Amino acid sequence: MPGLVSVKTPPDAPPLQILVPAGDQQVQNHDEESETRSPKIRSPMPKRTPSPSTSRAKPSPGGSSGKKKTPEKPKIDESSLDNPDLGPFLLKLARDTIANGESPNKALDFAIRASKSFERCTGEGEPNLELAMCLHVVAAIYCSLGRFEEAIPVLERAITVPDVAKGPDHALAAFSGYMQLGDTHSMLGQLDKSVACYDSGLKIQMEALGELDPRVAETCRYLAEAHVQAMQFDEAEKLCTKTLEIHREHSAPASLEEAADRRLMALICEAKGDYESALEHLVLASMAMIANGQEIEVAAIDVSIGDIYLSLSRFDEAIFSYQKALTVFKSAKSDNHPSVASVFVRLADLYYKTGKLRESKSYCESALRIYSKPVPGTIAEEIASGLTEISAIYEAVNEPEEALKLLQKAMKLLEDTPGQQSTIAGIEAQMGVMYYMLGRYGEARYSFESAVEKLRASGERKSAFFGVLLNQMGLASVQLYKIDEAAELFEEARGILEQECGPDHPDTLSVYSNLAATYDAMGRVDDAIEILESILKVREEELGTANPDVDDEKKRLAELLKEAGRIRDRKAKSLENLLDSKTDRVKKEVTRRWSGLGFKT
Repeated sequence: MPGLVSVKTPPDAPPLQILVPAGDQQVQNHDEESETRSPKIRSPMPKRTPSPSTSRAKPSPGGSSGKKKTPEKPKIDESSLDNPDLGPFLLKLARDTIANGESPNKALDFAIRASKSFERCTGEGEPNLELAMCLHVVAAIYCSLGRFEEAIPVLERAITVPDVAKGPDHALAAFSGYMQLGDTHSMLGQLDKSVACYDSGLKIQMEALGELDPRVAETCRYLAEAHVQAMQFDEAEKLCTKTLEIHREHSAPASLEEAADRRLMALICEAKGDYESALEHLVLASMAMIANGQEIEVAAIDVSIGDIYLSLSRFDEAIFSYQKALTVFKSAKSDNHPSVASVFVRLADLYYKTGKLRESKSYCESALRIYSKPVPGTIAEEIASGLTEISAIYEAVNEPEEALKLLQKAMKLLEDTPGQQSTIAGIEAQMGVMYYMLGRYGEARYSFESAVEKLRASGERKSAFFGVLLNQMGLASVQLYKIDEAAELFEEARGILEQECGPDHPDTLSVYSNLAATYDAMGRVDDAIEILESILKVREEELGTANPDVDDEKKRLAELLKEAGRIRDRKAKSLENLLDSKTDRVKKEVTRRWSGLGFKT
């Protein structure tokens, strides 16, 4: 696809190139490389699986080599744009400029002029594939310059040009436009819009090629990866199942395509807590990779298998899997490769969970030595991911200051990388948790607020994680005596978690409890009593009347009922109760690891 800036570009891919199609078109797969590589999106669950979808490298603003002599830019009269031969000529100039490694800005000027010429020479409402192709090129150059916002309207215009009913060429143009638009939204962190574009592209491709075409399978997997990134696991599972069905029909048994599908399916199953099914898919994927002689891929799957064993508390088997992978990575890559460091981090986590803190810290230090002097070609996102995971271990062993330093380093690595808003938001959220637990409430609130703003901008304002994050920001606001602000945050969190998790979910009940305490502090005793009565009813049904949480809610409700209706000044006392009783609660709530956003169990 011309100039595609893919969300799933593999780390060993060559630098971004803007590919200008020569003219002949045929319906093809959106991402041909995905047939032989495994998905690499960061696991949204608390486990440290190898990221099943890799981050992409920052597009280079590219310029000329400085020494190469470039032809002078031709002076073109705007009135000459009505010439039907000018559009193809300018598009060729743009293509030649890119091919010669000259200035992308110069190529952009040619491509924009070409698109204007095509627009003028095309009748109103008449589909013109050359115009659509030219707009794709303009958008691709914008993306290569890091100007993603400017690429969006160009691609939105491009998808309106083709008429799918006119045959496969028009279908390809529409499909390519939607997929490129989805990639661009993803680079801006707008996952909901990205998924919607991919879905539209898939529908067009299925109409043009049929539902069982192998190219449809690749697009299904691409869309499934996007759903995983957006933590929409049910939708991802359906698409991945369809991908497996198509590949079973068209590919040989134990094919590389099937292995890639099973690795993605294992990630989805793990995210949903179905560890046994995840293990089954990983074992089958490993067998397929062994049959195809993919030694390094087998090692990567061994790491994932180790993660599943760790989740199942089968520690000896996890150590065996990790050590097996470690041996391969050291021999095939080097002792200082980031893949080796990632296994060290997993072993550090395992030894922490088994109480062997000395071994855990030793592995953390070994990983940090590798990350401090990365081998050439290591991508920033991989280092940032490792630092984030190590910080979680340091936090767990009660070294929050060191953990904060690592998170700050991770943020610095990612701050200029496109498409990392959600990841940065997760790091900021984790930093907010640690600031809160250290009693640095102002810094905690600032970190939470920054994370909330990024997630709002990226379209994740309806996820369960976003609701939990609002709850934590509300607690930080309470500690700063910003009670009205806290109430607004708790109310928004309540609405999101009721929708995403249900009213009886523990996270939703925690928000109810926080909101009741805040209402009490504001003097809205009747509202607080109503909420506490509903909480108590649910907790008694689920936990029994003797549970400590139930007893706590009973005492709070009894006190409110006793004092309801009296003329009193209880705000300070109620607020004190809120601060004291909620500190332990937030430590339990916010230290849960949510998705790739960094909260740890």
